[in-house]
Amino acid sequence: MFISNLEETKLKPMKFIPGTNRKQINLFPVSLDESIEQDNEVRLIDLFVDILPLDKYGFKEDFSENGRPCYHPGVLLKLYIYGYMNKVRSSRGLEKECKRNIELMWLLEQRQPDHNTISNFRRDNRKAISKVFRATVKIAKHFNLIGGKLIAGDSTKYRAQNSKKNNYNKSKINRHIEYIDKKLTAYNEELSKNDGDKERKLELKTQINKQEKHRDKYKKIEKKIRDSGQEQISTSDTDSRQMIIRNNITEVAYNVQATVDSKNNLPIDYKVTNNNDSKAMGNMLQRAKSILRSNDFTALYDKGYHTGSEFKTAHNLGVEVLVAVPGIPSSSQAPDPKYNVANFVYDTENDCYMCPEGKILTTTGTWLKGKNYRFKQYKTKACKKCAKSHLCTRSKKNGKLIQRSEYSPFIEKNKQKIENNKDIYRRRQTIVEHPFGTIKRQWGFSYIMTKQGIERAAADVGLIFIAYNMRRIINIVGYKALRDYMQSILIYFLRIFEEIGFIFRRNKLKKLIRKFSADRLLFT
Repeated sequence: MFISNLEETKLKPMKFIPGTNRKQINLFPVSLDESIEQDNEVRLIDLFVDILPLDKYGFKEDFSENGRPCYHPGVLLKLYIYGYMNKVRSSRGLEKECKRNIELMWLLEQRQPDHNTISNFRRDNRKAISKVFRATVKIAKHFNLIGGKLIAGDSTKYRAQNSKKNNYNKSKINRHIEYIDKKLTAYNEELSKNDGDKERKLELKTQINKQEKHRDKYKKIEKKIRDSGQEQISTSDTDSRQMIIRNNITEVAYNVQATVDSKNNLPIDYKVTNNNDSKAMGNMLQRAKSILRSNDFTALYDKGYHTGSEFKTAHNLGVEVLVAVPGIPSSSQAPDPKYNVANFVYDTENDCYMCPEGKILTTTGTWLKGKNYRFKQYKTKACKKCAKSHLCTRSKKNGKLIQRSEYSPFIEKNKQKIENNKDIYRRRQTIVEHPFGTIKRQWGFSYIMTKQGIERAAADVGLIFIAYNMRRIINIVGYKALRDYMQSILIYFLRIFEEIGFIFRRNKLKKLIRKFSADRLLFT
């Protein structure tokens, strides 16, 4: 029965795709280059790095002849760009891929750097990596992918390699020390009352020594906070800070600022910080003006950037900004919203306010100094006799008191622009959240891979944005157009050298291309 079924099976046509015998020897061996498709994006990564002036960017290319030869920075840069574009960021993960990934074998010409070499390259080249990101922006400009007329800025929090437990501020330190002091008091009291139990005495002394060591540790951290002048300190990743992610949820993180062009949602700038958004807009606008080489653009920001001094910076730069107006805090609300300061009319010519009841609030003209700005105060004696006073202010003694900041003209101008350009402002989220959504949700890059400082974090984020821009440009312009453009750069310099009459080896040619192209990387 079994034999007849087997014979019957052999007669039936094959229904499954057959494999190839692993031990079969090919008469004509296939080269590594033939194993990689001609339109594989790994070839674009190879071309992209080859046209970069790596020495001009700050990558170290000159090493001493002594000792073991090192890897060329171009090799490690190709490895990182490929890794980040394929969701592999760790140095150990990349080391493993070099040994089993045929695309990386082709790209690195079968070199296999170890994880320490890979990690050290990212650690040591933060500034150079940021210049490689600038090169992706130049490519985007060449293909007219950047409009340069409407940009949006925002930030996103990237979780650091530092737990909340290892993040301290003054109040947290005080709570720990108070708890330890109570423990020590209790142990010492019990020790003084203990008459004959030697085991318990030994246990108590051990606990006392343990708590005293903890106390000394917290005292040292307290001194570090005091000496640094910072409000908090992290012990694993020293530059990371505990920040509000959303609502009341906090994480120890870095705050990554990004500027995104509206035409194709391409980032043109990024910056890793450990501060909130309130003082970030001015610097990001200055950088955007330098990148776009123009101030003829409009920038969109959310209410976290609504700071008077930043509006003045934007004005000085000649840049139009639209920043969402935050709501009035409860402490500044009038008992009746009709009498909020927003409903008082300011008279620029006479420097006074008119309240909803028609009373005039005047100032002495004296500038008072606040925490970060100067202001003038406006009030009127009519408040004491006004029948609506209880609806206007909670102060029964002084009446309504208005503070007008030195930056109020810029704030009021922004409010008016928001009212007149609601359709434009509504585009902010669709522009700036596009990269963040792809990077954090689709790629899973929601945390910083490195630790031990903001410089290393910036290198990690820089590689993320390089990978994003490369992927986006390939998707928009297509493989062929991008390949032809980068090949034309290589051919251009090859012809120059041929006309001079020299013949160079491939690696020598690449070195000279980088040297002569310098900042004129993407010629048109």
